[in-house]
Amino acid sequence: MAAEPNPAVRLTDRAAALGFVQGLLATMDALERVLARESEGVRAGRIAQALTDSAPKSELASAYMNGLEAAKANAIALARFAPEGLEALKAAQHRFAAVVEINQQVLATARAVSEGLVKALAEEVAKTHTPTVYGRPSLSPSPYGRGAQGGPLVLSRNL
Repeated sequence: MAAEPNPAVRLTDRAAALGFVQGLLATMDALERVLARESEGVRAGRIAQALTDSAPKSELASAYMNGLEAAKANAIALARFAPEGLEALKAAQHRFAAVVEINQQVLATARAVSEGLVKALAEEVAKTHTPTVYGRPSLSPSPYGRGAQGGPLVLSRNL
């Protein structure tokens, strides 16, 4: 795992600037790989396996955000001591943004699909508990509200 860049770092020479850039690029690369594995796992339907990297993902995301803050604080020093490193960071940032966008789309799609499945399942369960009178759904009187409702919906997390 990449070393966590320190946001309080002060870049005062070329060696420090290049080292900082290399550390931030390594953090971005590691986080990119974790996000790509997560996206692949969710696409394949292996949700539990895809979410096993949540702790390293959190650590890397924190290190990345700290690195961005340090880069902002040292923007002038980076431009002065390592302009090629600054360009490499910009290019890596564009690639990283694309990976994050794909990951967010995959997660949003999985969320929408799972919500749709749960809603459809709840509707099916509710249909079986609603009696029909003359072909129309009818709710029997209940002392607790407008009509008798079906039992609670129970899902197994072991699937």
